[in-house]
Amino acid sequence: EEDMALLDVCGDGGDWTRGFSSFAAPTQCVSSLWAGGAGAGAGALAVPLGLDPVTFLEPYIEGDEGVQIQLHHGTTTLAFKFQHGVMVAVDSRASAGSYVSTQDAKKVIEINPYLLGTMSGCAADCMYWERMLAKHCRIYKLRNKKRISVSAASKLLANMVSEYKGMGLSMGTMICGWDSKGPGLYYVDDNGLRLSGSMFSTGSGQSYAYGVMDSSYRSDLSIQEAYDLAQRAIYYATHRDAYSGGTVNMYHMRESGWIKVSQEDVGDLYHRYTAKTQ
Repeated sequence: EEDMALLDVCGDGGDWTRGFSSFAAPTQCVSSLWAGGAGAGAGALAVPLGLDPVTFLEPYIEGDEGVQIQLHHGTTTLAFKFQHGVMVAVDSRASAGSYVSTQDAKKVIEINPYLLGTMSGCAADCMYWERMLAKHCRIYKLRNKKRISVSAASKLLANMVSEYKGMGLSMGTMICGWDSKGPGLYYVDDNGLRLSGSMFSTGSGQSYAYGVMDSSYRSDLSIQEAYDLAQRAIYYATHRDAYSGGTVNMYHMRESGWIKVSQEDVGDLYHRYTAKTQ
């Protein structure tokens, strides 16, 4: 009786599965939703009635390379090598267009005790792929009984994301670590580009951070000088770039592994640096 009452309310629409289309084959209909869920038989996901992913994404396509949803990404990340290891400094503001979504985003991913990754671009892309990298680094250690090198870890990440080139990924990350060759620093982006260097900065505030770094950076910095320089570079970037802000988080990669140096609000740093210039 309950089933009949439900049928009276909803009506007999015949084959109610008609019109569900899968991402893999948007023109095909799901023949049955009972065997493992919608689209399970075809190994694809089913989408709601009337939703064609290609048509849905058309208003957001720009350029000639497939789907490229252009959102304003804001951040400032910085990493540089010096005589005592690698310094990593980032802000913590995450924005969605002109809207500040959070001031407490964690933009340094702790891959393992000897590897760190920074995030800029789309937070979801960076988090997913760097967690995938952490998984592969762990598998490498279990198989080979030794830690993966910084070079190999960055190459793994570059190879993974290069398979999705032109498909809308948005990420610019730095892989920092210490291995048998000493401190290592690599830049990897969503096109699979991989660069080795002594200093990189990414994000909308990178030009301001580079300005501070170019005026004071040298390879023989002391530990305290490196801390001050990294914090000052990120602070001035947050001061000038509207899409960067929150707190300045700093990490130091040493031979014994990384340590978190500090986490200070940019508002407190503003008063500190203003007092020094007066």
